[in-house]
Amino acid sequence: MAAEGLVVTNLHLEPGHCVEIKGFIPPDCKGFAINLGENASHFLLHFNPRFDLHGDVQKIVCNSKEADCWGSEQREDSFPFQQGAETTICFEYQSDKITVKLSSGEQFSFPVRVALSSLSFLSLEGIRFKSITTE
Repeated sequence: MAAEGLVVTNLHLEPGHCVEIKGFIPPDCKGFAINLGENASHFLLHFNPRFDLHGDVQKIVCNSKEADCWGSEQREDSFPFQQGAETTICFEYQSDKITVKLSSGEQFSFPVRVALSSLSFLSLEGIRFKSITTE
């Protein structure tokens, strides 16, 4: 996956709030990533759906990164994504977890491993940005 994409550096998402991302998945997409955290070296959530990438086929791989060091991966079996289609994903930030709500209605949680008062950084890789909504 290429590192280029949308980067938001003043998101200011506090616990109890959500950010909803709408994007278009390119037809030849092998995988894409949405990162939420403090900056490019500190992600509370690296959300990485993989069509066929790094040995994973139709898996969502989640992780965290602190001081450029990756944590333990968490894999999810639900995979509602289609190449060449739009998708909507909602991330609800809570003090102890981030709940990921997929367009299929399925949801799962990823633990917050290092607490932050707010999430200020968001980046997209491998997916075409359509819109971002916070609430």
